[in-house]
Amino acid sequence: MKFQDIELLFGNKNPKQMLPKVTVLAILLAILIFTITPLCYPLFSYSSLLKINKYKQPSKYGEKKCDIFSGEWVPNPKAPYYTNTTCWAIHEHQNCMKYGRPDSEFMKWRWKPYECELPIFNPFQFLEIVRGKSMAFVGDSVGRNHMQSLICLLSRVEWPINVSPTTNDYFRQWRYPSYNFTIAAYWTPYLVKSKMVDSIGPSHNGLFNLYLDQVDKAWTTQMDDFDYIIINAGHWFFRPMIFYEKQNLVGCCDCLLKNVTDLTIYHGYRKVFRTAFKAINSLQNFKGVTFLRTFAPSHFENGTWNKGGQCVRTKPFKSNEIEFEGTNLKLYMIQLEEFKIAKKEGSKKGLKFQLLDTTQAMLLRPDGHPSKYGHWPHENVTLYNDCVHWCLPGPIDTWNDFLLQMLKMEDMKFSSGERLHAQTN
Repeated sequence: MKFQDIELLFGNKNPKQMLPKVTVLAILLAILIFTITPLCYPLFSYSSLLKINKYKQPSKYGEKKCDIFSGEWVPNPKAPYYTNTTCWAIHEHQNCMKYGRPDSEFMKWRWKPYECELPIFNPFQFLEIVRGKSMAFVGDSVGRNHMQSLICLLSRVEWPINVSPTTNDYFRQWRYPSYNFTIAAYWTPYLVKSKMVDSIGPSHNGLFNLYLDQVDKAWTTQMDDFDYIIINAGHWFFRPMIFYEKQNLVGCCDCLLKNVTDLTIYHGYRKVFRTAFKAINSLQNFKGVTFLRTFAPSHFENGTWNKGGQCVRTKPFKSNEIEFEGTNLKLYMIQLEEFKIAKKEGSKKGLKFQLLDTTQAMLLRPDGHPSKYGHWPHENVTLYNDCVHWCLPGPIDTWNDFLLQMLKMEDMKFSSGERLHAQTN
């Protein structure tokens, strides 16, 4: 294209009044820079984005590629799709409306990916996809929070029956009889073998021994028959910990013990995911799909959880209003790095790993936590302001929008494979 033609595109209709060529070149360079620069990811620094993209592959929707986990929260006046009075599965500490939360706008948002639409959870479609299958939620109480959201969303179709083999609330199983679908929760906050050695600890938050190379057999011995595992861990790692490997003390995190090296939270976090993923890849009969549900940041402001921290915001952040940095980013990157290793090793055995990336979306939701509305004001509770778990109904319901979309894509791949197999035989 000639310079005269370029200038006409910019509104200069008189060739005699052409801009200098240098100016035109500068304009073209500016357009090129702004086209290439990923402006649709404003919550990341560019270097952080480059690191993250090393470990993530965009989801495919037909011929179009779309990262469903990168986007913004937009209003959704149709939500919520259940209430705290219609769903009995809501844990008391996440029953925000029961305990007097005065605002309700936090329930009326949906996640909008930059490059496509994310459908709202369809319970009929979900149950058809998982008919005859089973799903395990493995991790801490935020994982259980996720499972309870799923039960509430599915309640529009059917209520499950309790088929738990034990009365222990940390290990529960539910079955949907019409669909022969089972979900289970396995509470294991560190994923590996752990033991509380001091209920007070240096920060009045307990002190735990973590055996970084020994998986918690309470969950690994139960996984063989599951079709899906959704694994998570995070907030317990902010407690003081002592690390053991091969039965030897190797260091700690915030333990304040003399002559013990502080290896930081990141050392333990990386090791436990490595151990957990190796355990899954070593299961003899497991043939299912493992989802890593990534770290969901807390939103304590004006102090830590035990020093007056609170979360009182009533609307989401825009992505350019908060930085994805510091500890949140480091923990997230550790997960992506260990996930990539596990996925590569699993593929050699025909095992599948999927990334259920909730970190970016939940970083923007400081309004979604129970805060002080997880109990009555006069109650004496340990976590007075809860800025870790999520109100139900609330933004955590979007995790099941993500999950269903991923299951649909997995189901499409499986169906396509079946058709291809039939055509070649």
